[in-house]
Amino acid sequence: MEKNLYDLSVNDVSKLFYDNVGAIIVVDSTIDTYKAIVRHGIFESYLKESGSYHDLILDLWFHFDDSNEKVSGDYQIFADNTGVFKSKFSRRLKIVLEGETEPHLVQLTVYPFEQEKKYIFVLDEFDDNESLQESLTTKKINTIQSSYLFSMYIDLAADTTSSINVAEISDDVVNYNLKYSEWRMMIVNMFLPEDQEQFLRRTDPEYLKKNFTPGRTSSYDCMMRNLEGKFIWVKLIFSRAKTINEDDYRFVFLVQDNNETTMEVLSTLQQYEEKAIRDPLTNVYNHGEIETQLNNALAYFQKTSEPVSVMMIDLDHFKAVNDNYGHSTGDTTLKQFAKILKDFSAENKLIAGRWGGEEFVVICLDKNIEAAGKLAEELRMKVDAYEFPEIFHITCSVGVTELKNGDDFASSFDRIDKAVYASKQAGRNKVTVL
Repeated sequence: MEKNLYDLSVNDVSKLFYDNVGAIIVVDSTIDTYKAIVRHGIFESYLKESGSYHDLILDLWFHFDDSNEKVSGDYQIFADNTGVFKSKFSRRLKIVLEGETEPHLVQLTVYPFEQEKKYIFVLDEFDDNESLQESLTTKKINTIQSSYLFSMYIDLAADTTSSINVAEISDDVVNYNLKYSEWRMMIVNMFLPEDQEQFLRRTDPEYLKKNFTPGRTSSYDCMMRNLEGKFIWVKLIFSRAKTINEDDYRFVFLVQDNNETTMEVLSTLQQYEEKAIRDPLTNVYNHGEIETQLNNALAYFQKTSEPVSVMMIDLDHFKAVNDNYGHSTGDTTLKQFAKILKDFSAENKLIAGRWGGEEFVVICLDKNIEAAGKLAEELRMKVDAYEFPEIFHITCSVGVTELKNGDDFASSFDRIDKAVYASKQAGRNKVTVL
């Protein structure tokens, strides 16, 4: 049609619509009848000129996906209710012609008459490319529909996106006029800042072309903002279309809600990590972890020059507790002392661990020798004043040192060990700063 846009009449538009639409059907459900006014393309063979409206609903809706095999008769009783429309309605259907195996993707729009239970059905088939895009996306989504937050079809060669579905908003798939290169930059801020570089790297077109052979699927976990504005764990999935053309770079991209599962895994990992680094009796850091923490403190001091001090605490005459009261009481005493030490360390932002036996080590970040010495004296007095179960009273000897330039683990530990020995030589229940 060569007419100018402003010269088009209702009749002109009606003619255009008649020539291009797939099918137009008028329905009177009160007498269970339909009549096809227009039938083009696949609808010439799929639709009869007229027939039972009930049977038409069965043909359109009540068959297994990707086939023309009807569902069980028990479910066909819903056909009459399915064919009742009180307002405009639109959805996508898959229909399979007799003698064919591949479904045709069809858009159905229903316009109710003013008279009750009378309608106009407008049906149109999507073109092959759009049908392929929809098929690739739908096959991925239908597996675990409820868990996918987002899906999209990508053509890297054309730099296009299509068949975009945001499950939290609607089950419908929508085609937006959006380039893939634009989409990447629009969505990157939806990820945590520390995850953004990885997202851009792994969604880069050249990365996808290089690392995905036809049919390959890959995924990784990260944190992404959901529609409520909260960051949740998701699994990002890329799947390249299986094709014999190596230059065909079509992908399905999915975002799967993985938050609950990932949080459970992280919780389990944290529990195992805690078991690996905690002393089983006292629940403070074990020897290996406190040694690691001391090495980390050395690295922190060397990098920042901020003061770092270290305490070593030895319970006085602890062997006598085991000999006189038994090892069970000895264990109870160690656990009670460790509770005092943990509470004191938490209050003063210290790092505490059991070195072995009745010896404990405390790391004091950002505290010089004077500040650490005062803390050590405060801790010694707490222990001296505490009434322990069964034994009632025990004291501790404390050595304190500050890390110095040129220190390594051996030199710093040797100095603190000498400080503890000096406290014991001075009569125990003492603090020695060295």
